Amino acid sequence: MSAASVDRCSVLPASARHEHAWAVRETEIRRSRFIAVAARVDDESQARAMVATLRRRFHDARHVCSAFALGPERRIARSHDDGEPAGTAGAPMLEALTQHQACAGRRDLTDTCVVVVRYFGGIKLGAGGLTRAYSGAVTALLDTLTPVPRVRWRRHRLPAPHAQAGRWESALRAHGHILGVTAYEPTAAVLEVLAPDTEGGRASLAADVAALSGGAAVPEPVDALWRDEP
Repeated sequence: MSAASVDRCSVLPASARHEHAWAVRETEIRRSRFIAVAARVDDESQARAMVATLRRRFHDARHVCSAFALGPERRIARSHDDGEPAGTAGAPMLEALTQHQACAGRRDLTDTCVVVVRYFGGIKLGAGGLTRAYSGAVTALLDTLTPVPRVRWRRHRLPAPHAQAGRWESALRAHGHILGVTAYEPTAAVLEVLAPDTEGGRASLAADVAALSGGAAVPEPVDALWRDEP
């Protein structure tokens, strides 16, 4: 999937970045305790810091396994078994994360780190049992959460006649576009306009600008940024 084709993804709410708001759910399987924790993270260092925090908090646990995915395309994805048999913990957790149905049923949850702490109960679960336990712990936790859509927006420069700048700003805001700082240059007022960088968002901005300017003005795309949607 090309970067240009990805214009939205799903993330946990911004509050889930903070330790006091990390989501936690505990399950017990054959006397082993599995404590699943999920948080929103912005980069790999935050994900690793979360894992380190939980290692300290659960310092007496047998295993602290983890998985995380980052970026709209989840190009960064890591998992760690932390002493469990290879492939029985981190990889199933990562699969549960990436296959979770998030916003509108989309399997695009990202910028998320999940950790499962295991306290061994004395009964071995076997490779299949471990895989189901770690995957199930993550799925059960994520099913209790409400992700939010994250949409790519594009910043535009829009030259407007000085005398019309205020009217254009009001009209664009009324149509749902976000206005930044207007620069008053010698030949024109240059509006900073943000609109969703989706097919519908681009078409809406183009139509609104055409209506305001009689087809004389064209918004110039500049840089992209990502915004959580309400």
